[in-house]
Amino acid sequence: MEEAQQGNLDAMRPILERYAQPLYGTVILPRLGDTVSAEEVLRDTLATAVEKIKRFTWQGKSIYPWLRQIAINKVFDVHRQSKRSRRLADAMAHEVQTESDPTSHADALLMADQERRSHRGRIDETMQQLQERYRTAIELRLIQELSREECAKRLGVTIGTFDVLLFRAVRAFRKHFGVQEHPDAH
Repeated sequence: MEEAQQGNLDAMRPILERYAQPLYGTVILPRLGDTVSAEEVLRDTLATAVEKIKRFTWQGKSIYPWLRQIAINKVFDVHRQSKRSRRLADAMAHEVQTESDPTSHADALLMADQERRSHRGRIDETMQQLQERYRTAIELRLIQELSREECAKRLGVTIGTFDVLLFRAVRAFRKHFGVQEHPDAH
């Protein structure tokens, strides 16, 4: 960490590699719902961390809470810019104020696992509401993480058709997931 703060950015690479997946899988993607935006936010988060590493104050704890806060701020910016999810942005702001920070990588993984479990039931319910083809597209690409080519092959469609199918599937998922969260909203 000291080397990175003194300008040796290669020293920061293993740190970012260690925390990139937990940030993506448990902080960014669940809050955005689509992989393209989530990947952009992860890149922005890591770039900001590199840019601001000199501002990080080491307190003998993991750097994960600092990285997680950057990621949450980036997600918040995406929601604010899109103006499509004001309620979610407000809920995230409240979450940031009330959350306790993990103090180590082990705590970060535990917290990530708890977040995953708490959302799993709602995700399963939402998936069951989707038509089978949409459900299959999401499962192949986002859960099994198969390549676009393999997903298209398994569904018997072209890659372009699969991309459109996945886009529509994610959009339908977000619509149903949001409806469950706010039953009084239209």
